Amino acid sequence: MTEGAESNQPDLERGRYRYWKGQELERGGGRAEAFSDAVIAIVLTLMAVELLRLQSEGGEELGTSLLRGWPAYLAYAITFAIVGQVWLTHHNMWRYVARVDQPLLLFNLLLLLFVATIPFTASQLATHLRGSTADQRVSAALYVGAVLGEALFFNLSWWWARRRRLLRDDVDPGLYRAVARRFLIGPVLYLVAFSFVFVNAVLSLCLYLLLVGLYLVPGPGDVRRASTCGR
Repeated sequence: MTEGAESNQPDLERGRYRYWKGQELERGGGRAEAFSDAVIAIVLTLMAVELLRLQSEGGEELGTSLLRGWPAYLAYAITFAIVGQVWLTHHNMWRYVARVDQPLLLFNLLLLLFVATIPFTASQLATHLRGSTADQRVSAALYVGAVLGEALFFNLSWWWARRRRLLRDDVDPGLYRAVARRFLIGPVLYLVAFSFVFVNAVLSLCLYLLLVGLYLVPGPGDVRRASTCGR
């Protein structure tokens, strides 16, 4: 038996993985972030194509057609704000990710899965906003399912990255805890907004916009001045 075969024999006999971490190349988060940016850009484009369509009937004036399409325009404005907030949060989060592993990439893909369904759910919401109460509630449930799903996977991604020490080592751990607490607010607020669909569907939709505004207020983990980044 050769010397190399003898050195590998103990590991093989114990059924262990042959290669240790030092023999595998570390993966950064650059490609995952670039891929996510592309998906979000496509989602915004598809959303515009899906919702910004003139709903006109034969011989109807342009102003009347535009007024009749207000549910779609409202859904577009609010959904654009939500997806924009998703992109900002994703950008702010991933600048702290120093390396990735397979589960983190999977959680990010599942996050994007829910983001990609937002144009469809927004279209359903716009279509049924003036429909029956039952249709309003079902379409609102689909909508909150999409935004709640992405918010939950934001939390799961951040929790996993902290647990597996995939974040940068030169940042105060207290900041990472503060970001985790802030991420937990999202799912709760989305559920509060959804509950208002039982009162008024338009009010429920407008509350999503208010929640996006709250996230735009600078908080832990947001991009700061260039002179303070990376300290």
